[in-house]
Order: sequence, then C-alpha cells, then structure tokens
Amino acid sequence: MDVDDKRRLGGGFLLVRPEDVFTPEEFSEGHLAIFRAAKDFVTQEIEPVGERLEAMDLDLARSLLVRAGELGLSGTDVPPEFGGSGLDKISTALVTEAMGAAGSFGITHIDHSGIGILPLVLFGSPRVKQKYLPGLCSGELVAAYALTEKDSGSDALAAKTRADLSDDHYVLNGAKWFITNAGLADVFTVYAQVDGDQLTAFLVEKKFDGVSTTDELRKMGLLGSSTRGLILKNVRVPIENVLHEVGQGHQVALNVLNIGRYKLAAAAVGSCKAVLAQATGYAQERYQFGRPIASFGLIRRKLARMATLIFLCESMVYRTSGLIQDNLAGVDAEALDAGQQTARAIEEYAVECSINKVFGSEAMDYCVDEYVQIMGGNGFLVDYPAQRFYRDARVTRIFEGTNEINRLLITGTILRRAMKGRLPLIEAVGRVREEVANLGDPPAFDSPLEVVGHLLENAKKAALLVAGLAAEKFLGAIKEEQEVLGRLADMIIQIYALESGWLRAVKMRADSGQDRAALAGAMVEAEAHRFARKCRWWAEDAAAYLADGDELTTLLSQIDRLLSFRPLNGVARCRLIAEKVIERQGWPL
Repeated sequence: MDVDDKRRLGGGFLLVRPEDVFTPEEFSEGHLAIFRAAKDFVTQEIEPVGERLEAMDLDLARSLLVRAGELGLSGTDVPPEFGGSGLDKISTALVTEAMGAAGSFGITHIDHSGIGILPLVLFGSPRVKQKYLPGLCSGELVAAYALTEKDSGSDALAAKTRADLSDDHYVLNGAKWFITNAGLADVFTVYAQVDGDQLTAFLVEKKFDGVSTTDELRKMGLLGSSTRGLILKNVRVPIENVLHEVGQGHQVALNVLNIGRYKLAAAAVGSCKAVLAQATGYAQERYQFGRPIASFGLIRRKLARMATLIFLCESMVYRTSGLIQDNLAGVDAEALDAGQQTARAIEEYAVECSINKVFGSEAMDYCVDEYVQIMGGNGFLVDYPAQRFYRDARVTRIFEGTNEINRLLITGTILRRAMKGRLPLIEAVGRVREEVANLGDPPAFDSPLEVVGHLLENAKKAALLVAGLAAEKFLGAIKEEQEVLGRLADMIIQIYALESGWLRAVKMRADSGQDRAALAGAMVEAEAHRFARKCRWWAEDAAAYLADGDELTTLLSQIDRLLSFRPLNGVARCRLIAEKVIERQGWPL
C-alpha cells in the first residue's frame, strides 16, 4: 500500500502525515452563503423568541422548522429529486455549526435534519423516499430517531422492542426512551428485533394505531427540546417501511451515528463561538479593582484557551468533512444502492467521527465552565445565559454514544482494521520500533511550528508503540482492557486535534494574511506543551500496565525521548490570542 493510499484510509493519519486537508479558509462563496443564511436565521428568527422556545412552545418550534425548510436548511443531505438541496458535507457542517448557537431549537433542528432524516436518505427505497422526504425537507413533517431503550443505552443494539411479520406488515411492540423530538415528530426511525433476534430499522408514523408518547421527560438542560418515551402497542407497519434489510438494523444505526457524531462537533463549534463572544463581552463590561476584568492575565488566559480549543475543533470538523466529501466522489448517485454506497464512504472515517464527537463535547464543557467562572456569581444565576449554556452542554458527552463508548470505538476500530489487514498498523509498529531503538538528537528547526510538527510525528510513534504492545499482549481479549484502550484513545484524539490545527496553521502561513497566520500559529504553539505533557502521561500510564522490568525501563525511556518537549513561551502566545479575542469581541479568525 503506497503513501497516498494510507492517507485516504480512516485512521491513516496515525501512519503518515497528510499532504493537504480542507480548512475553513477554503470555503467557497456557496459555502459562505449557506452559512450566512443559517446564521441570520438563528440571530433574526430564533434568538428573539428564545424564551418561548425554552418554555417548550412546540407549535413555535414546528413553525420554525417549516421556516428552516423554506430556507433550504433542513434538506442539505437530501438529493434534489426528493425535495432536498443535495449540498456537500461541508455545507451541512456549516449549517450545523450555525444551529449550535440556537440552544434547544438547535438540537430540535439538528436531530430532525440529521439522524432523523438520514436513515431514510441512505437506506429507504425510492418509493418510500418519495413518500416522506419532501415533507421532511419542507418541515411539514418532523423526524425523530428511536434507538435507545431504558435497558439498552450504550448497548443500544441489544434493543428488546419486537417486530413480528404478519401477512403484508410487521407488528411492533415495545418502548423507546430519551427520544429527541418525540413530542413533535410525525415519523420515527424505530429499531426492533424481527423474530426476537434480527435488529431491523422501520419507519413508523405517529398516526399509526398503537403509537403514543409519554409525558415530557424533565431534563437538566435543553429545556425547550422535546424528549419523551415512545410506546408501541401492536403497531402495524407496512413491509415497505423496512429500511435497508431485515436483520441489518445495526448497519443503519451505526452509519447514521457516524454522521451524527461529527455533526455534534460542528454544533459544538457554533455553541463555543457564541459562548466566547458573550464571555468576552462580559469580561470587558465587568469592572473590579477599577479596571475591566478582561485586562487581568488569568481572565485573558481563559479566553485564549477557549479560542484555542475552538480553533482545534473547527479545524478537525472541516478536515473531517473534507475527507468524507472526497470519499463520496466515488459514489454512483444513479445506482439503486447509492445510499448504501454513501454510508460505506462515510463509515471509512468512523474513527475520525468519534474523535470529533469526544473532542468537541469536551471542548464545549471547558468553554461553558469557564464562561460561568468569568461571570462569577452572576454566572450561577438563572437571569444570565451562562447557566443555560452550562446545563445544555452536559448531555453532549452522553448522547450519540457516550464519550467512554466512543473512546473504545476509536481504538477498537483501529485495532480491528489492523487485524483484518485493512489498516497497515502492524507493519507501522514494526517500523517505529526500529526507529525508536536508534533515536538520535532531534534536528534543528527554523520555526516553532516545525517543532510542533516534529512533536506530532513523535506522538504518533508513541501511540503506535503502546498499541502494538497492547495488541501483542492481549490479542483477541484486548476489548476487555478498557483502561489501556482509553489511554490510547486519549492520545489518538489529541493527535488528530492538534495535527488538524497544525496543518491548518501551516497552510495559513503560506496562503493567508500575516496577522491571521500568526494567530493560528500562536494557538497551535500554545497548545503544544500541554499536548506533550498529556500524551506522555497517558503513554507512561499504559506502559506501566503493559510491561515491567527491563522491558518497562526501555519503553519509558523511549516515550521520554519521543515526547520530551521544551516549552515555548505560552504566556506570550496566550496574551496575543486574548488580545485578538478582545479586539474582535469573540472569535478572532
């Protein structure tokens, strides 16, 4: 397998450095136009009625979904022949980013236009698509995704809802739980076990006899988003409403969730940008000791860290969107199985989608927490918006697969692909072992960005050392070694995040204005020391479990040499970032 082939593989970033990635600086006029439309919709039509939406005004939410449909914001993933706009994945991510700042309604729209519609787009028959998709794109119909049950959350594929064939229909019985949009939805994607053991996806209409919902579940956050249980009692569902094939519901569920995961990160970018703007504004207006708190170093450091995390998350979201879009070029849009081809193209980057989900949700947690901290006591009051962002953010580490499950998916998928020969990881581990056994002094570099690039390459080597040793020691039983898999996932997540920002900063140095490039470089460089310390600790923690004696001594020495990093001037870089954040009243790029 040549270098270019490795670059196109999901997870291939661990093996070779990408030559080029898509970055926000490359948005086309069409991309910017759809983003402006979505952003204007949020600021002009959603924010003025935010309190009503947060009070669960479902009629208002439905009318806004219709308005979103009129603006072409709900059918971006849907081909034009079925009522959608058929835009690329970068456009869809941009719409999702804009909706990330829309509070509860953002979740309503993102779930409707994403995991609500996508099962039908990817796996429905042409007849069923024509029946439902135009209404879903226009907002006349609302979609919901019904996978979770009370006893099957993370283990969602172990659903107990049952489907039994009877003549020309299936009879569904069971209950789903935590279903977003359940109080609004006209159409549900429901997962049920045919004959008790064949997980299958069905399209179920709200108006079918036997379909009902519970009262609204009382939640910590997202108070304006409808979340209910779905009850199914002898519900007759036409055979044509089976999505994909009987017994293939896991294919529908997993492929749709891949898309949902990187979209969650896109929404996190939009939410965090809104939080940064509001925190910056408050820090400039709030005076203590005779000066705005925005002038104090520790407050500025918080603003700089928030901006840096947003930069990394934004970089990885659009890098991933670009990878997926490129891979979709091989899909035959005219083929009967075009949807399934699309799903397979997206599945290639399942690892990257999970990385986006984990990093995005945890970056959001940091930003909302520091927003409350910057506001002090006022941040704890319901009269101010910080508490809503704080409460709303918490669930993002839970839905679309908990972050723990996604960490296991990242490492599990990489190791499984390696065992099958789909990802040439084993040969890469062998090569790295030879290299680290003969490590010389690091070369001289002309710029701090080059130093960070070298650190990234070494971090990949450290991750491969840990992965190879874990795979050899535990073989097929490695899935039970969750602590080690979790440490390895942490390293892989941070590598992808920092590399995404680094690749973007390098590109900006060549193509963008000097000020923007310097700011991007400062954010990457400010993150590098933190990255090195975290990766070193994770690698050492795993190594201490995987080896002992002389083997451990050698391994720790190799990790130390790979991840030794002389700190750059982080204080100066954070001051530069904070200065630009304050000057531009929020997101500085």
